Amino acid sequence: MFLIYFLLWIVFNGAVTLEICLFGLTIAGELLAFSCRFMDYSLARERRVYRNAFLFLRYCRLLVTEIVRANVNAMRMILTQREEIEPALVSFRTDLKSRAGKALLANAITLTPGTITVTLEGAEYTVHCLDESMAEGIQDSEFVTYIRKFEETI
Repeated sequence: MFLIYFLLWIVFNGAVTLEICLFGLTIAGELLAFSCRFMDYSLARERRVYRNAFLFLRYCRLLVTEIVRANVNAMRMILTQREEIEPALVSFRTDLKSRAGKALLANAITLTPGTITVTLEGAEYTVHCLDESMAEGIQDSEFVTYIRKFEETI
């Protein structure tokens, strides 16, 4: 929150000078103290946010990499007509605990070209894949590993 308050201060001022930065640090500190006292926020939560920020950036890098890889794979499959495309409907269960983690996995699957999360009921996913080859390893993907790490730190 401190970093968000400070960045908002800089954006709203429209300039970066020593005076604006020093005053912004003071204002951000006061707002953080107010948030901790009256809005049920804590410095421990602040540390968790910063710790998870790096993990989230690595997750985003993985997501973009997988999107590009799946895009190339889907284009190759569609443009080369050397083999028959066989769509598949795959169901699997995951051991993710939080609703947010389950939704994050469903969104990652849907954002990846060639796969769509059809249903998510409890811990069971049903995913439509453009081809059977895209269904391989979907339940043991790196996405699940990163989301488990998110759940451990929360």
